[in-house]
Amino acid sequence: MKFDWKRTFFVGLAFFGISAFWQGYDLYVSLTLEGIFGFDNTKRGVVMALDNIFALFLLPLFGKLSDRTKSRYGKRTPYIIAGTVVAAVAFIFVAHTSDSALRALIAGQDAMPYLPSFIAALLVALLAMSVYRSPAVALMPDVTPKPLRSKANAVINLMGGLGGISVMLLGIMFYKETFTRSGSDVAVGPIIPVLSGISGVMLISLAIFAMFVREPKLVTQMKAESVRYNIAEEEPAGEKQTSKLPRAVLPSMLLLLSAVFLWFMGYNAVTSSFSVYAKDIWGLEGGNMNLPLLVAHGAAMVMFIPIGFIASKIGRKKTILAGIIIIGAAFGGSFFFRDSFSPLILVFFALAGIGWATINVNSFPMVVEMSRSSSIGVFTGYYYTASMAAQIVTPILSGVVMDKLGRISLFPYAIVFVALSFVAMLFVMHGDSKAAMPKDKLELYDVED
Repeated sequence: MKFDWKRTFFVGLAFFGISAFWQGYDLYVSLTLEGIFGFDNTKRGVVMALDNIFALFLLPLFGKLSDRTKSRYGKRTPYIIAGTVVAAVAFIFVAHTSDSALRALIAGQDAMPYLPSFIAALLVALLAMSVYRSPAVALMPDVTPKPLRSKANAVINLMGGLGGISVMLLGIMFYKETFTRSGSDVAVGPIIPVLSGISGVMLISLAIFAMFVREPKLVTQMKAESVRYNIAEEEPAGEKQTSKLPRAVLPSMLLLLSAVFLWFMGYNAVTSSFSVYAKDIWGLEGGNMNLPLLVAHGAAMVMFIPIGFIASKIGRKKTILAGIIIIGAAFGGSFFFRDSFSPLILVFFALAGIGWATINVNSFPMVVEMSRSSSIGVFTGYYYTASMAAQIVTPILSGVVMDKLGRISLFPYAIVFVALSFVAMLFVMHGDSKAAMPKDKLELYDVED
C-alpha cells in the first residue's frame, strides 16, 4: 500500500494553522496580559487556561457534530474553513486592541479600558478554535487507510511543528520592543505585526488547503483503497449505533484514554514548570532557560517521520511503550543533576523529545483505529479532552507537590505519572495497525510502498 505524501501534506495544512495559533497564543497573549494589563500570575493563569477549559466540553461536541454533518464540501471542511476564518479575524482584533492599550500605556494613560475588548476578541478566537480543532484532526483518518495512519500522523505532527516555527520566526523579525513597568523591562511589542502575521499564516494555509483538498473525493478514494486491500470496516445498521464501541473494544479505549491523561500529567508538569526549575535548580538564566526544551522540540521534529515508519513495522503499542520508557529514563537522568547545569541534560531532553514524539505519533491513530469512520470526530474530541484535562490538573497538582517537597520533586512527580501510563498501556489490546492484504495477491509483489 503506497503512502500518499502529497495528500497528507495538504491535509496537514489545517493543523499547521492550528499550531501557529496556539504558539502565538502561548507566547504573546501571556506577555500582553502581564506587560500591558499588569496581570499577576494567578489572573494570567486563569486566562491562559481558558482554552483548555473550553476544550473539555467543546472538542467532543464539535467532533460529534462534524461526524453527523453532510455537505457538498464534506464533513470536516466546513468547520475548518469557518473556524479558521473567524479565529484569524478575531486574532487581528486582539492585536489591534493590544496595540491601542500599549499606546495608551506609553502615553501615561490607563490601559484597562481596553481590557474588555481584548478579552472579548480573545474569547471569540478561542471558541472558533474549539469549533474546528477536532474536525481538522479527524480529517486525516477520514482520508487515510488504517495501516498508514501512523505515517500520516507523523506528517501531521511535523506540519504542526513547522507552524510553530513560523510563529517563532515572526517573533524574531518583529517582536523586539520593550516597555518599562514598575522598574523592570517587559517585552510587549510591537503587537500588530506579530499577531496579524499569525492570522496571515492561518489564512494562507487555509487558502492552499481549500485549493487542493477535496474532502469527498479523498474519502471516496480512501474507501476504495480500503476495499482493495480488504481493510474496509463494516458499519452497523442504524445511525444511533455508530458511536458505540464493541463491548470487547471499550476497555481498551478507556485504558488508552487513561494512558493519554497520565502521560500528559507527567510531561506537561515538566514543561509548565520548567523555566522556574531550570533557574532555581540548574542556575540557567535568560534565553538559556529554554534551551533544553528547544532541544527536545527539535529532536521530536527530526524523529516524527522515522517513528511513523518504525510503528508500521513493529506496531503502535510496542512503539508507544518504548517511548514511555525513553521519557521515564530521560526524566530520571535529568533528576540526578541537582546543583548545576550539565551538557548531559541536553542529551536527556533530546531523548525526552524523541520519546514524546513516539507517543504522539501513534496514540491518536490507535484511538481512531478503535472507532468507526462515522464516529472518528467524537473520539478525536475524547482524545483531546483527556489531554486537556491533564493540562488543567497537573500544573496545579505539581505546584502543590513542589510547595510541600521543594522544586526538586518535579521530575519524580513526572516519572510517577509516566510509569502509571506504561501500566495502563500494557493492558490496551486493540488499536494496533493491521497488515493490508490486497484482494489480488499479485499485488503482494508491488514494492513501491
